[in-house]
Amino acid sequence: MAEKVLMKGNIAIAKAAIDAGLDCYFAYPITPQNEIGEFMSKTMPELNKTYINAESELAAINMVIGACSTGKKAMTSSSSCAIALMQEAISAMATAEIPGVIISVMRSGPGLGHIIASQGDYFQATKGGGNGDYHTIVLAPSTIDEAVEFTHRVFYLSRKYKNPAMLLADGFLGQMMEPVELKKYDFGEVDSSDWELDGVGENENKRPPRKLVSLHMGGDDLIVLNNKLQKKYKEIEEKEVLYEEFMMNDAEIMITAFGTVARVAKSAILTLRQNGVKIGMIRPITLWPFPSEVVKKYSKQVKSILDVEMNEGQMALDVKASVETPVKIEILSKLGGDVIRARDIVNKVMEMNYVGIM
Repeated sequence: MAEKVLMKGNIAIAKAAIDAGLDCYFAYPITPQNEIGEFMSKTMPELNKTYINAESELAAINMVIGACSTGKKAMTSSSSCAIALMQEAISAMATAEIPGVIISVMRSGPGLGHIIASQGDYFQATKGGGNGDYHTIVLAPSTIDEAVEFTHRVFYLSRKYKNPAMLLADGFLGQMMEPVELKKYDFGEVDSSDWELDGVGENENKRPPRKLVSLHMGGDDLIVLNNKLQKKYKEIEEKEVLYEEFMMNDAEIMITAFGTVARVAKSAILTLRQNGVKIGMIRPITLWPFPSEVVKKYSKQVKSILDVEMNEGQMALDVKASVETPVKIEILSKLGGDVIRARDIVNKVMEMNYVGIM
């Protein structure tokens, strides 16, 4: 086991990206993730790798597309309103089947908002603001150790499926410090020789030069492309769903929560369990693909579901869509950077007809 080091979340993500084989980093500064770019600005040139402080978020994401199309591992990091500017390029990346990694450290909104931590970008990440029928693979860590592992994983998944992949964290995780084990996760390398751009000539294998998918495809070609993409998304949904079950064996109430809020929910669950409440949690790790089947499974066991989020209850829509039986679903939400505490969850459960709890 590697020694644990006290480290800020943003720095751990940056180190993990380099350990995952990052070749190129392009970004434009925005809080609360600036430490990633600051670390990269010093470290990448020292490693003889590419660092560019782009002139805008649009430039950064398009640089990622260019680098990744040649088979290089490239990423950008940003936050909320700046990720919004990248949406068209992310959908273009999905269309052209170009792998690329986006680190999104959420701030509160809407609009420019504030650097206070929030989870208001669930819709942005999982539904996307770009056009067309596309998906971004999205992983949400709840600890800095997980942020390290999932950074390695998003690089692997993006290349495995030739698709944009996102690590979605809130400002808490980016700015907090905790002991971290900087493990190097080996998910395997993905051969890119059959798709990477290599200039205008033929390579030694006599492979014709690859062209990026045109933005102006004919109708029939576009239908074929979309059907191909949907087949791939179905495969991702079948093979790549990740989630955590916490004390769900005999649970009569199920909490759904993601990211750092799920850590708060665990504290509340332990308190409630000590007072005789049979309660547990399902924490989606992949926000897309969403773990619909496990939510559906436990919705048949429990009497009620409490969705806990630092937003208006965005993930609750996916929770509700996963439930097929009549079960009471309630939402505990706080917006604009207002923090959910364990006591808030305990009090909410008390309101759900559980009296006599401390």
